[in-house]
Amino acid sequence: MYDPTQLRTFLAVAQTLSFTQAARRLGLRQSTVSQHVRRLEDAAGRQLFSRDTHSVELTEDGEAMLGFAHRILEVHEQATAFFTGTRVRGRLRFGASEDFVLTRLPEILESFRYDHPEVDLELTVELSGTLYERLAAGKLDLVLAKRRPEDPRGALVWRDELVWIGAERLRLDAGRPVPLIVYPPPGITRARALEVLERQGRHWRIVCTSGSLNGLIASARAGLGVMAHSRRLIPPGLFRLPDRAGLPELGGIDFVLVHGRRRAPAEEAANALATAILAGGERLRRRGD
Repeated sequence: MYDPTQLRTFLAVAQTLSFTQAARRLGLRQSTVSQHVRRLEDAAGRQLFSRDTHSVELTEDGEAMLGFAHRILEVHEQATAFFTGTRVRGRLRFGASEDFVLTRLPEILESFRYDHPEVDLELTVELSGTLYERLAAGKLDLVLAKRRPEDPRGALVWRDELVWIGAERLRLDAGRPVPLIVYPPPGITRARALEVLERQGRHWRIVCTSGSLNGLIASARAGLGVMAHSRRLIPPGLFRLPDRAGLPELGGIDFVLVHGRRRAPAEEAANALATAILAGGERLRRRGD
């Protein structure tokens, strides 16, 4: 009843909330993307997106279709691999940024290991900036990380905005430097936080530096200060600071998949994992607790 090609297109639009971005990701014309979505809506008999000239949003039925699409495509891939006899093999060095520690990425990796038992998967969890350095040095094959604004590389998994978060009872004194909780260099959110504060002419001081997301969360929960973080990945026990806090806007952030140097033994495995992550990208926006 539901065409896998149309489901993949639907997921691309749902993850990017943009028909244009989905078309770029899939290598299709925007008119083709619109046609796939329209045919899927016809098959379901429901409207999956509410859209106008400025925005694209999932409807309630679209949210329901997300779960079905993931499961249908997962079973489809398993059946295809079984009956074609294809086996993905090789050593795959995969890097994921600290942002995904508390998400459902482990579920996606578990499914990938089940579907491709002959892939030797090595996982590295690090700061996005560090992952890019290792990718450039040929030490990783595939990276899931935040993208710097000037960096055109990578397949967009989803677009988000950075916000200021902290403990619920935290109150900032406008007359004192902003207490910052940050990753060490070359952290992308660190650089963005310092940039916007300096542009505003706001004084700041670093109260905690940690390369571990759990370390930053512990400091923020203790009320030591504020941190810049993805709006859709706000950890439990922390809250977005209201506009009255007077902090400057941090702007948007892209989460992308970037391939490293093409190594023949790893290329097929990297492509397979990238496909699984893009298909299951919606799960990455949900906490794993």
